[in-house]
Amino acid sequence: MTDPMPMNDKGSKLPPTYPPRTPPPQRKPVEAPRPQPSTKPVTTSLPLPGPGQARLQTRRPRMTIKDRRAANWALTGYPWVAGQAVGKVTETVRAWGYAHPEDDALDKSVRLLVGAAAADDGRRISVHLADQDDMLLIAVLSHIGSEPDETILSALAAVPGTSSCGTDASDDGRRVWAVLSTKRPRTRTTPAA
Repeated sequence: MTDPMPMNDKGSKLPPTYPPRTPPPQRKPVEAPRPQPSTKPVTTSLPLPGPGQARLQTRRPRMTIKDRRAANWALTGYPWVAGQAVGKVTETVRAWGYAHPEDDALDKSVRLLVGAAAADDGRRISVHLADQDDMLLIAVLSHIGSEPDETILSALAAVPGTSSCGTDASDDGRRVWAVLSTKRPRTRTTPAA
C-alpha cells in the first residue's frame, strides 16, 4: 500500500517537500569573447610612375578601392564584350561629370585592357573604374593565374591622356590597368611670325 499524501490540520494536501525543478544545463558551453586586433592592418602603396612610364610587378595583394567613387562590372571573358565595357565605362565617366578624356581615348584604353584580359582565355573578366584627384583608374582582371605580359603597355602608354599603366599578377588573377587624366589637354600654339 502507498503512503497517503500528507495533509495539514485543515484537511488540505501539503505541497511536495522535494525542491522545485531546475532548468536543464546549456547544451553548448558559453564561448569566451574573441580577442579583437588592437590595430588595423597596415597597407602600403607604391608611388605611381611618371608620365609615359609603365610599371611591371609580379605579385601583389588583392585589389581594394577606398574613399573614392568606384564602379565595376563582371563580364564574360570573350573579346567581343569590349564594346559593352566601353559603353559602361563611358556612361559612368560622363555621369561623374568628366568631359575628358575624349570618347575615343576611353574607347581605345578600355578595348586594349579588355582585349588583354580576354586573351587569357578565362570564363569571366571584371572591369573596375575609380576616380581621384582628376584621374581615372581603369583596371581589368582576367581571374586566371597567368603571368604579367608587357606587350600591351606600349600601346596603352600611346593613348592620349594616359598618365601611367601597368600589369601584374595577384591572387585575383592577371590585372591590367591604366590611369587617365581628366584634365583638358593642352593645346600647342605656334609662335606668330
